[in-house]
Amino acid sequence: MSDFAVEATVVPAQLPNIRVAVLGAGKMGGILLQAFLKENLFSDEKIHATVNHAEKAVALSTQWGVDVTTDNVKAASEADLILIGVKPFQVPDLIAEIKPALTPEKTLVSFAASVKTSAIEEAAGMDIAVIRAMPNTPAALAAGVTALCRGRFVTDKKMELAQRIFETVGRVVTVDEKHMDAVTGLSGSGPAYIYIIIEALAEAGVKVGLPRDTATQLAAQTAYGAAKMVLETGYHPALLKDAVTTPAGCTIDGILELEEGGLRVTLIKAVMRATERARQLAAG
Repeated sequence: MSDFAVEATVVPAQLPNIRVAVLGAGKMGGILLQAFLKENLFSDEKIHATVNHAEKAVALSTQWGVDVTTDNVKAASEADLILIGVKPFQVPDLIAEIKPALTPEKTLVSFAASVKTSAIEEAAGMDIAVIRAMPNTPAALAAGVTALCRGRFVTDKKMELAQRIFETVGRVVTVDEKHMDAVTGLSGSGPAYIYIIIEALAEAGVKVGLPRDTATQLAAQTAYGAAKMVLETGYHPALLKDAVTTPAGCTIDGILELEEGGLRVTLIKAVMRATERARQLAAG
């Protein structure tokens, strides 16, 4: 019986000609980079990333199969699209560091909270495209939502590219920059609010006799299913709520307790408080 050689099929990257660098491949930067690899968005040899420590760079380069170094300038010089994943207070120093590698043809995408596009443009010292993004942590499971806003020198084509990038980790919306602090207060901080609600529902389940693991699963899946109903039906949450609330039934009694306890107002105030804090951080 003769042997047959089977050639492996190499699937080309979706955006094979774009060189990308993730400067600060930490939590969110790492999530994005791994999403790029999973979705085969860019060619592996055209992906560059940086971290602070050489040992970690070697480990991540081996793990991900892409170039990971501690040299921000080198990574930026070899990229058309530069993602800024460092902490907000580190952004000015990073832009100053990579400034020799920047040109007006390149695109900067920052997901550092509260750092304005104008501040990055000014630090770069040139008419360069700067896009600001606010993703959230469910991006780790490709279930996040990212808000994008554009700087003064961003073309529609570059915004489309940014949207394509963040669609690898969830949904994308586009807003004016004046709304980005509100995005931070709502969807950026929002997962924490939802975790508290899920935790409280699970505790309530335990209180009325359910095993803890069962109560947690019921609470989490209920939150997930309700969110999916809003997103996929397009119906207003109030309409979906009314569909669950039958006359003289159990749900209306529960809703009355929520209203009496001020849950609705408390959540609104939480978003307002987080938004105001984001504004304070943006103002320095």
